[in-house]
Amino acid sequence: REYRRRMVNRHQAHHQAELESIDMARTFTVSEAETLLPVLESLLRSAMQAKALIEEVDGELQSLANRIFINGGTLVDVVSVSRRKAEREKAVQRAKDAVAEIDATGVQVKDLDVGLLDFPCIVGEEVILLCWKLGEKKLTHWHGTQEGFAGRKPIDERILRGQKKSN
Repeated sequence: REYRRRMVNRHQAHHQAELESIDMARTFTVSEAETLLPVLESLLRSAMQAKALIEEVDGELQSLANRIFINGGTLVDVVSVSRRKAEREKAVQRAKDAVAEIDATGVQVKDLDVGLLDFPCIVGEEVILLCWKLGEKKLTHWHGTQEGFAGRKPIDERILRGQKKSN
């Protein structure tokens, strides 16, 4: 009996640790998550566009640095370079702001290259992540907290029936 009690306590502690490790201020049902998708998609696109601009400017600056190094110096259009650096800084702030707005809803930004968002969800005693990828019309997949995108599985009746109301 003592062994069984310890195993039950260990199991409960594992689930509590799992809940705490996700550090979720909020959980979602499929319906609640889908209601947020239009706003989140707009924020996600904004962050992704900003990231693309940051990478473009970084590439330009790296190319300029390489030319200067290879040529032993070169004339630089300082005004143009300064303008691009300022555009980059504005893009950094746009990306940070968009990601912060998404985070504030309780949704997790997983990948800005492909546009992945995870919505914490409680099904029974288990914490799962409802997984959405930019371009998908609605939430159709989920995965465990340790699995990631590669572990995506279709949302089934067990998920729909067992989900608990959000907090």
